Amino acid sequence: MPRKLLNEELNRLTVDEFKKSQKNNFVVVLDNIRSMNNVGSVFRTCDAFLCKKLYLCGITPKPPHRDIQKTALGATESVDWQYADDVSDVVDMLKSENYKIVSIEQVEKSISLIDFKFDFKEKYALVFGNEIDGVEQGIVDNSDFCIEIPQFGTKHSVNISVSVGIVLWDYIIKKNHSIIR
Repeated sequence: MPRKLLNEELNRLTVDEFKKSQKNNFVVVLDNIRSMNNVGSVFRTCDAFLCKKLYLCGITPKPPHRDIQKTALGATESVDWQYADDVSDVVDMLKSENYKIVSIEQVEKSISLIDFKFDFKEKYALVFGNEIDGVEQGIVDNSDFCIEIPQFGTKHSVNISVSVGIVLWDYIIKKNHSIIR
């Protein structure tokens, strides 16, 4: 049986190395997320996938807080983040910086994540919505794309932190596949 690697064998970046490293061409925007545990998990996922920046908007809790730290496991120190009262202001600013706004939401004529083709020369702002109401309709209206994560069970959604993990992993897989081809 293979032996589990020790933490020191994983060759992880230090916080300073992470801050200096080349990031992927996306930012994550959280639209009124309620759960501190979800926010901490998103920080950790953004660290894992070299997210450029994380925007916490509206009622989304922000560090420092023990419940965020519990799931972030230090990622609040490595991931560049910013808080804003209004998600619309963040989306407008990112649009002015030539980001493609992509809401992860179930809408009419959404694009299945399976079929969505990232252009890796473009910058993306990936917007994830509130645990109950999803992404605000005004943000959906201002989006360049709306992506839906295919689901096959009885529930109509997956947890916000899981959604972030799925979409960022999909980006990485598609990016690496495009490099190989």
